[in-house]
Amino acid sequence: MIKIYNTLSGKVDEFKPVREGEVSMYVCGPTVYNYIHIGNARPAIFFDTVRRYFEYRGYKVKYVQNFTDVDDKIINTSNGEGVSWDTIANRYIDGYFEVMDALGVQRADTYPRVSTHIEDIIEMINTLIEKGYAYELDGDVYYSVDKFEHYGELSGRTLDDMEAGARIEVDGRKQNPMDFALWKAAKPGEPYWESPWGNGRPGWHIECSAMSHRYLGDTFDIHGGGQDLIFPHHENEIAQSKCSCGGEFARYWMHNGYININGEKMSKSGTFMLLRQVLDQFEGRVIRLFILGAHYRKPMDFSNYELNQAKSSLERIENALLRAKDALAADTKEDGADCAELAEVLKSSSEKFVTAMDDDFNTAQGLGAIFELIKELNKALEGDKLSAKGKETVKETVDYVVNIM
Repeated sequence: MIKIYNTLSGKVDEFKPVREGEVSMYVCGPTVYNYIHIGNARPAIFFDTVRRYFEYRGYKVKYVQNFTDVDDKIINTSNGEGVSWDTIANRYIDGYFEVMDALGVQRADTYPRVSTHIEDIIEMINTLIEKGYAYELDGDVYYSVDKFEHYGELSGRTLDDMEAGARIEVDGRKQNPMDFALWKAAKPGEPYWESPWGNGRPGWHIECSAMSHRYLGDTFDIHGGGQDLIFPHHENEIAQSKCSCGGEFARYWMHNGYININGEKMSKSGTFMLLRQVLDQFEGRVIRLFILGAHYRKPMDFSNYELNQAKSSLERIENALLRAKDALAADTKEDGADCAELAEVLKSSSEKFVTAMDDDFNTAQGLGAIFELIKELNKALEGDKLSAKGKETVKETVDYVVNIM
């Protein structure tokens, strides 16, 4: 039984999919105005691991991850370089795939972009206006937070708390300062699309509501992203989606913790280590092991020391597998080691791995079970040669580790 810490409920819930044997996942992807930083690697690697584990447990997974390719930062970058906004977006989407391939992240089933889903977005905004949850002001469209009684249920905040602590665009025309933009009227030098309210472009939050609905429907299983997206982005997604579509939207909300540099969040420290720079020094499998070495909800400290520790751990695994390969290629000895203890540890390790991963995807404990197995594998390979039974056990162990890693 897989259990997930659900940000929405504030507790660990038993996973019950919308459709038996299937898992539907939507994970918020990057805003492509620059090459991604080390912090972006964490959700990419972790949710890829979640997907792989569901598949390991026999589920059929549909995995959707968006790209925000229309945004103020993209527009500013394009104006600064004197090139089109889509040139910037395409450059950094290509860069994203390069580093994801280096990290061993499997491709999502679908990568929707904002710019190719404008019709879906306009349709959802229209629905919200018709139902009385949104209003138009001089070409802008805003969501009325007062109209949704459950607003704040994800972040656990009241409207008063949010207004006091949030970064709010100053606009005295809004009915409530917390009302957020669904559609922004076109400004000079910005890309725009035609709409019932005039030329403009989508607000940030509406894009994920529209695209998740387009590919996963009114109700799907898991919505994932970084902890920083809980408010306002995911809070606003819930309000939009539930009011426009009427379904549950996402049943389980999963959020990974921050990666800190020098003890501070990157956003506060002003230090953004580009992932491609880290990959110049450490291979992708090292970064992946580093990320999975901590529970996904806990903050992590990034440093060369931590990455070198992960590198050493990976080398331990690889060296054991190489020794095993040599032992399997050697002659079989009739009275050689039968690896009975290794067989027992293989069984217990695989059980511990599943137990750890079933408990809110505890990758740190799962890796601990694997290293316990690697230690026993090295012990089994200390003798002269292996018997036929010993070789069979060693091969099973190698196949298991390769499959898991």
